[in-house]
Amino acid sequence: MISVKHLTKCYGEFTAVDDLSFEIDEGHVYGFLGPNGAGKSTTMNIITGCLSATSGQVTIDGHDIFEEPKEAKRAIGYLPEIPPLYTNETPEEYLKFVAEAKGLKGKEMDRQIEGVISQTRIQNVRKRLISKLSKGYRQRVGIAQALLGNPKVIILDEPTVGLDPIQIIEIRDLIKQLGKNHTVILSSHILSEVQAICEKVLIISGGKLIAFDEPEHLEKSLAGSNEILFTTEATREEVEEVKSLLGEITEVSYRETQDGLLSVTMKTDSDDIRGISRKLSMEFAKREKALYELTSKKANLEDIFLELTEAADPADVPEKDSEQVKADLRDMEISGLEEIGGLEKDETDEEEYRNKKKQEEEEKTE
Repeated sequence: MISVKHLTKCYGEFTAVDDLSFEIDEGHVYGFLGPNGAGKSTTMNIITGCLSATSGQVTIDGHDIFEEPKEAKRAIGYLPEIPPLYTNETPEEYLKFVAEAKGLKGKEMDRQIEGVISQTRIQNVRKRLISKLSKGYRQRVGIAQALLGNPKVIILDEPTVGLDPIQIIEIRDLIKQLGKNHTVILSSHILSEVQAICEKVLIISGGKLIAFDEPEHLEKSLAGSNEILFTTEATREEVEEVKSLLGEITEVSYRETQDGLLSVTMKTDSDDIRGISRKLSMEFAKREKALYELTSKKANLEDIFLELTEAADPADVPEKDSEQVKADLRDMEISGLEEIGGLEKDETDEEEYRNKKKQEEEEKTE
């Protein structure tokens, strides 16, 4: 469905996306993770055709985003982190505008508008000004516009940021439903959200792909050891004796508490944390040594993320070349309304801009 090959984006001497390659299949919900400055937003903007690339190839449903932008963008529904809404319109008026921009007409346009209104559950606010809606309903309207045109790919950038707990649950449920009929790419900083919704996870850092797998597989293959933590009146020698009987402990650390007890952390690669904890408690009971606390910690997606992406100091990230940023902004301006998914544009305007840009570069050379 989506193929990214050797994608690179440079801002002057700074490489935001570095030879990135991955394949996304049809009909799954994918999580797209990365620390700040990892190149995540840049990659998403290139995939959606809102930003040019320095080199590389992106194809959407068989169409090259650079060579066949109209065809490729028709397969994409995009919700940016800040939804592209016209707040002086009602959801119904706004969706009609987007539908017309996407080339929908007549009964088909009416049918799709009614369909996305129902799917995103905004029927009761369809005639209320968007400026009067809560952030949760605005996100729903943003998702609704992304669904118009029945795109095969839905890309959602931080769709639950700023929402209250109830709204987050509602949007999560909606995304799960979308995953049944669309390929969904979800960008989020909330790791528990990605783990709850996504079937596969991509993690990038420093513009490079560092992990791509199902969350469960990542936990087993990349995360650190699971941990068993307990406090006991036993001595270190007695703890070492019990450890030798458990057989699956890879590391042990000790710390004496203020009240003279021993706080112990045991690490294991075994998935049977409960079984090991039970055996451990039984062994201490045989020795008549009390356990005052016994807890376990299983590796999760947050542990994997922290392990794989040691956040760089922002001071180490070079500033983007100002001229390159201006050029990118001009490219995005040309795209106009295309960023909301497959919209038409005036090719003559783009050609005039390209010619003008070429002429400016020639004058600089002279």
